[in-house]
Amino acid sequence: MDTSTVVPFSAHLPSSPARDGFDTSATAAIAVVNVVVPLSAAERELAQLRARVRELSAELVQAQEAACRHVARELHDGVGAELTATRFALAGVETWLPADAPPQCAAALAVANRSLDAVCAASRQAVAELHAPSLESGIVGALAHWTGDFAARTQLRTSFVCAADVRLTRLPADAALAIFRVAQEALNNIAKHARAESADVRIETSRRHLTLIVADNGIGLTRKARSRRGHFGLSGMLARCAAFDGTLRVSARRVAAKRGDGANASRGTLVRARFAWDAMLADAPCAEQRALQS
Repeated sequence: MDTSTVVPFSAHLPSSPARDGFDTSATAAIAVVNVVVPLSAAERELAQLRARVRELSAELVQAQEAACRHVARELHDGVGAELTATRFALAGVETWLPADAPPQCAAALAVANRSLDAVCAASRQAVAELHAPSLESGIVGALAHWTGDFAARTQLRTSFVCAADVRLTRLPADAALAIFRVAQEALNNIAKHARAESADVRIETSRRHLTLIVADNGIGLTRKARSRRGHFGLSGMLARCAAFDGTLRVSARRVAAKRGDGANASRGTLVRARFAWDAMLADAPCAEQRALQS
């Protein structure tokens, strides 16, 4: 690492009459000194530890994605096949049911078919979520499509707002996937636990960071949620942020909601996931090169 500090300075000789045939009234040339400030042992160790954290986080993310692909295949090929066989079996029972069968038989078959429909729908949704999304249109297109599907599926008012930043179009696939997965997990948590009416997704950018913000107007961070440790989804979000020199913060959201006594209530949860541009774009030229060669 170049830790040189350039310190320019100029020295001016005092104006005086010429002596010994030399004119000493001329201004001396500007001198430039490079002062090398080496990193301390502690700073070097800290940099190495940060690099190791990024490496381990990236390995954890890769393992999670591999597990997702494996579970998706098992659900599609194994569970999906069994559900199809069950559906044919129930159809056969309904066909062979005698005309004078008790009405409870037909009612039981109807319940079984409704339950099977629900399981099939849940299985299809799980497979869709486990598979990596199509990032051909970039992270903005992928998130816009996902939030639209989320709103239709959950009936929550959902919005997606994104900063106009050309760097978003240059994100490598692994960085775009990390942002998408954090947003996906945050939205799924809202659907499962928040009891919210709305969810808002926003991407903000600065010179050094991209920040993903997911907010809801639900019940907020309950005591049970605060005391829960080792949550798989949260640890995955943390790892995806850490893999790109980022951080994750989950906090209570202040929402102006009128109570019966007219006072304002505090409702909702705010997720802020921050990613460093330098870490995300580090492999961008390599990714673009591979895309051109393929």
